Amino acid sequence: MTTSDYAIVVGTETTGEALVLALSDAERRVTRRLAQVLTHHGSTVERWRALVLLARGDSHGMTELAEFTQLPPASVTRLVDGLVADNLADRKADPRDRRRVLVQITRRGLGLQRQLSERIAAERDTILGDVEDGDVAALLESLAGLVARLR
Repeated sequence: MTTSDYAIVVGTETTGEALVLALSDAERRVTRRLAQVLTHHGSTVERWRALVLLARGDSHGMTELAEFTQLPPASVTRLVDGLVADNLADRKADPRDRRRVLVQITRRGLGLQRQLSERIAAERDTILGDVEDGDVAALLESLAGLVARLR
């Protein structure tokens, strides 16, 4: 769909509703293509998202993981169980609040996260089609501004 197609669907030229529809459609399409690439490398989108967050160096709580992976809490628990079982992450109690669980990436998890990032870069055209680098950079800048205003 083009911008005007979204405007036609919602009945106006440019609205927040048109933007939400376009963002949702783009996210769904990109995630579907990303899932195909990751499946060939033994991962899911949610596992990859968790590894990306954990690779940033700090331990993260289950709530942060749930938000970043876009999974409900019970599913995040299963995801972390799998990461721990595969020696991709470790779980520990938060020293400041023993009721809170923190998750950190292992050396093996870091290696897998790097491999998956390399595969995503190599499969860029499969995931994003023929979108040019300049368009991707401009979109990233616009979305970063939008996300900052939505916080």
